[in-house]
Amino acid sequence: MRIGFDAKRLFNNFTGLGNHSRTTIDILTAEFPDNEYWLYTPKVRLNGITLPYLGKKGCRLVKPEGVMRGAAWRTYGLVADMKRDGIEVFHGLSNEMPVGLFHSGIASVVTIHDVAFRTFPDMYHWHDRKIYDMKWQYACNHADRIICISECTKRDVLEFYNVPERKVEVIYQPVNPIYYQKPMERADLPPYLLYAGSVNSRKNLLGVVKAMELMPKDLQLPLVVVGGGGSYKQKVKQYIAEKGMESRVMWPDMMDADGLKRLYTNAEMLVYPSFYEGFGLPVVEAQLCGCPVVTSNVSSLPEAGGPFALQADPNSPEDICEKMTRLLTDTELRQKTIEGGRQYASETFDPRKLARQLMGVYEKLKN
Repeated sequence: MRIGFDAKRLFNNFTGLGNHSRTTIDILTAEFPDNEYWLYTPKVRLNGITLPYLGKKGCRLVKPEGVMRGAAWRTYGLVADMKRDGIEVFHGLSNEMPVGLFHSGIASVVTIHDVAFRTFPDMYHWHDRKIYDMKWQYACNHADRIICISECTKRDVLEFYNVPERKVEVIYQPVNPIYYQKPMERADLPPYLLYAGSVNSRKNLLGVVKAMELMPKDLQLPLVVVGGGGSYKQKVKQYIAEKGMESRVMWPDMMDADGLKRLYTNAEMLVYPSFYEGFGLPVVEAQLCGCPVVTSNVSSLPEAGGPFALQADPNSPEDICEKMTRLLTDTELRQKTIEGGRQYASETFDPRKLARQLMGVYEKLKN
């Protein structure tokens, strides 16, 4: 089968949507090496992350060749190029679809990750919210199938975009294959807590810091924060300074998947009480590394963490603190969350299973 992908994020984004695009191509090419995977992108940012995809077996890079370039080509010129290339199924990996695909004879799939601009509108400029809403609505209306990365996102899509439920399937977000490789050995390091993810108001790092204030003195471990941010990050840093907690919070530079895996492996726990997530990838990554998790009892986080992640009310620093304290003091509970969490994540988010689910969608549309 010849499958086309919107690969703009794969080659130009190095956080959430880009990671999802690269991991999706990785698991598909590993499980179904006989297919052709055509990667359409208006440009390529060449670095150590994107370079392997230029010569990846089974993949072919396509960039605009005519007068139309950039966003215009990705929106209005892509369909003609895919018809020329004999694409049978197109997959928009990041919430968007090119114009004109509906009547082209090419089957179409779009992945919707979340609707955070709807659920957390204060994080977005009104103009951006309007554009995102139009793009999501167009994609949902015109795609033959909609893939949501969690049941939570499916509920949001059905609520906000009025599409028939039969058109929507849930296929969980794949995790970087590095987390399924041989586990790392824990190093002999001082104990620490871990927060991994973008630092914005939706992800609730301030709630973690407030919970830390409430911890008993003998359990006041340092917090390592891995993730970029803007004004909200500065707000959290200001709060930390006002409370005299600077020595308890560390801000290392961004790191690659190998470095993050090492942090998960050695952390006492991941603390991730987000208010809203399309999926909650750090929760799964942590569990695959044998790292216990405290997360939220809302949104998609109960799906991501399953029955072995401790779930807290993200609006309650007291509840977050109580869950953190339990993991640090109850040895039996801690071991249960480590073993059960790793098994749950390994089975639920098995990359081979997810690849087969994706291919099943493509094959049904092609036939």
